[in-house]
Amino acid sequence: MAEVTAQLVKQLRERTGAGMMDCRNALVEANGNLDDAEVVLRKRGAAAAAKKATRSAKQGLIIVEIAKDAKSAVIVEINCESDFVARTDDFQSFAVAIAQHIASSSAATPAALYTEALLSDPAVTVEDFVKSKIAKLGENIVVARFERVKVDNGVVASYIHPGSQLAVAIALTTAGEPTHEEFSALGRDLAMQVAAADPRYIRRDQVEEAHLAKEAEIARDRARNEGKPEKILDKIVEGRLTKFYEEVCLIEQPFIKDNSLTVTELVKQKGGVVGGAIEVAHFVRFKVGETQGPEEAAAE
Repeated sequence: MAEVTAQLVKQLRERTGAGMMDCRNALVEANGNLDDAEVVLRKRGAAAAAKKATRSAKQGLIIVEIAKDAKSAVIVEINCESDFVARTDDFQSFAVAIAQHIASSSAATPAALYTEALLSDPAVTVEDFVKSKIAKLGENIVVARFERVKVDNGVVASYIHPGSQLAVAIALTTAGEPTHEEFSALGRDLAMQVAAADPRYIRRDQVEEAHLAKEAEIARDRARNEGKPEKILDKIVEGRLTKFYEEVCLIEQPFIKDNSLTVTELVKQKGGVVGGAIEVAHFVRFKVGETQGPEEAAAE
């Protein structure tokens, strides 16, 4: 039997990230052959990952990876089982690597993503990479969801709340100077606005008819229950829907840093500074734990 030296163990650990004893045992089983020992560890990792795959993973991180030209970004939620693991350097660097891969990938879903070869090591799939982290960290790990945000003439900005449990990516367009520092600063401020105020839409015309009809019905019934005369119900409903729009439409909300301004007024001001009209094209807001599997949904 070949001697399993400390140097061999170190080399295998650097390759795989597995624990010292796991590496030593794999090398013993593989008679000191590094490549064979790596296969042994992968097989063990796959078996361990399969056992952990049914365990609930509701903790984790939100990562936003923005392209160098600031015209595209990907926002990703990666889940694990505990906040303790989510805070480790190992899990955080893993999450960043996954986000960077997605930024260069054409995959539309996590399932499609898992079948791709890892950019940093084409011999390994994303699924293999995930399983290796499951084996090392001892918890189920899931790439829960991701979404891409792109813009042609403008910037994509982001805000990540401390702790990385909540994040926003937002795309702004402009007819003015997209590289102006005030334009980039506005993007960050509006991403923070979305994180704090949680709007569902950008503008009124995006509100679904069913949602609007339900709110109007609630407002009308509430006014009747308050004893308001029938002849003024329409006026009351109109006023309450205006308040509803302020809550759910980003551009109608008071600006969180100066509530004497609406977001519309702020955007108009900044358009004058950068030399052209500014529009919010799209935003995505992810919070850890918002998604759940069908079994969990059925249980609620």
